[in-house]
Amino acid sequence: MRINRRYFLRLLAEAAMALPTTACVSTLKKEEFYPVNTQPTTKKTPVILDTDIGSDIDDTWALVMMLKSPELDVKLITTDTGDTKYRAKIVAKLLEIAGRTDIPIGIGIPWPEAPSSQALWVQGYNLASYPGTIRENGVEAIVETIMGSPELITLVCIGPVPNIKAALEREPRIAERARFVGMQGSLWRGYDGSPHPVAEYNVARDPEACQAAFGASWEVTITPLDTCGIVRLRGKKYETIRDCENPLVQALMENYRIWVQNSEWARGFDPDKESSVLFDTVAVYLAFSEELLVIKEHGVRVTDDGRTLIDESARRIRCATEWKDLAAFEDLLVHRLTQ
Repeated sequence: MRINRRYFLRLLAEAAMALPTTACVSTLKKEEFYPVNTQPTTKKTPVILDTDIGSDIDDTWALVMMLKSPELDVKLITTDTGDTKYRAKIVAKLLEIAGRTDIPIGIGIPWPEAPSSQALWVQGYNLASYPGTIRENGVEAIVETIMGSPELITLVCIGPVPNIKAALEREPRIAERARFVGMQGSLWRGYDGSPHPVAEYNVARDPEACQAAFGASWEVTITPLDTCGIVRLRGKKYETIRDCENPLVQALMENYRIWVQNSEWARGFDPDKESSVLFDTVAVYLAFSEELLVIKEHGVRVTDDGRTLIDESARRIRCATEWKDLAAFEDLLVHRLTQ
């Protein structure tokens, strides 16, 4: 039986999950003043991406999709959990290839260790050479970006969320100026479409952080495993991406091959024929559209062991519970990446 990546990664983290999260931030008073950017607004949606890129390959797909989505104005990318500097190297190198070094990178809380299965791709890459802005304190960067924006910021969170918990503790007012869109949870289905819900990795890695994020006063929208856990590209759709000559897509394919070679639990995937499960791309889609998904409000309770239970007495959040047209989303993803 093939071990799915979220479950495998969660097994690696179980021993460390009991450790306290240590934020690399100082305390800000709530009345701290933040200068607001008064530049004219655009029709694009301003977003911050918080990612654990470099463990599972779907974060890399999601970042490339985000960079190729004209509806989104990426204000900041922060890395979370594990070796967050290693993760920042992947982001920086991809942004250089994309010609998007205007996007700042924030280095998030390095807690605890996690697989670095794409390390070969950034071997020898010097983060100091990145021509754009590197923020050593990613949590501070999140707070300042949200509080300094004249528009509502969409936080796209595709990993565990200790950075978000720390940002809320540092400046609770960010919940008034942002909305949360995430790839978290398992409501009625588990991995690979299983009818048995599980403690999904992004939640189980740091349940307390997820409780804080879901409990904040901002709007919360999630794609749980019920919808994101069945997204894979095969056949002509996958081949179109595999054979694309765009440098950013070629970098994505390089990372995919390295990931398969260096992740024991990923060796059942064939980079010549199919993608892995592209969980995080659905969260990127939800940042600019909900047309292809059924969105329902439910009370969701995050347990201390990382399960997400339907509990109508709990805080109500917006959940992508099923697809209206999964094939159309796959077509959109292929078009975005190859355009």
